[in-house]
Amino acid sequence: MDLSRFALVALLAPLPLQAQPQGCGGTLLQLQVQQQGVAAFDRFRFELGLEAEAASKAEALEQLNRRLATVRQVVAPLASGALTIPAPSSHRTGGGSSGPVRERANTSVSGQVSKANYDALIQAAGRLPGVNLQGFTAQAADASEAKLQNRLLREALAEGKRQAQTTADALGLRRVQLLRIDQRSGGIRPVPYGMAAARSFNPDEAPAPQRSVSLALDYCLS
Repeated sequence: MDLSRFALVALLAPLPLQAQPQGCGGTLLQLQVQQQGVAAFDRFRFELGLEAEAASKAEALEQLNRRLATVRQVVAPLASGALTIPAPSSHRTGGGSSGPVRERANTSVSGQVSKANYDALIQAAGRLPGVNLQGFTAQAADASEAKLQNRLLREALAEGKRQAQTTADALGLRRVQLLRIDQRSGGIRPVPYGMAAARSFNPDEAPAPQRSVSLALDYCLS
């Protein structure tokens, strides 16, 4: 689904454009045009939380290491590339009215997985003890980002020209000349897919990565 949004701010002034390569002997029209869209994606960035709890710190860390070894064995064949695993941390829980003092150790496992292995990884990791599915973020396909950037740029320019022509017609003017383009690209913005609320594991239901292009356009109407 193509998501498009236009933000338009027009400023009319009968003065020449200042500090620009070209002057305007007619009416200056300044527009802000923004386009947004989504990119095709072929893989996900995933993150799994891993924890263990025991009576002592040493026992908790030992249990965490055993669980981590199992996660590596199950997840690594399904992942694309290397896994990222930060050093574990631990903290005390319980005590007083909350029950006996316990030590809890935790770390995370993150990496990338293809669409083809997406569901298999979720199913396999979700059955492991101490593992929490913390989120999956769609990653734009290599060629998709460039194609989306070009399409949004063309659409933003076309929208700016349309708005300028509409304004010129309303003022009874015939000539529309583009004087300046100031482009600002928002880049690809990944959208996390929270697995806690997911009832099914269809990769095509995940939010697609988003990109935005914003143009500041100056037109001379005469």
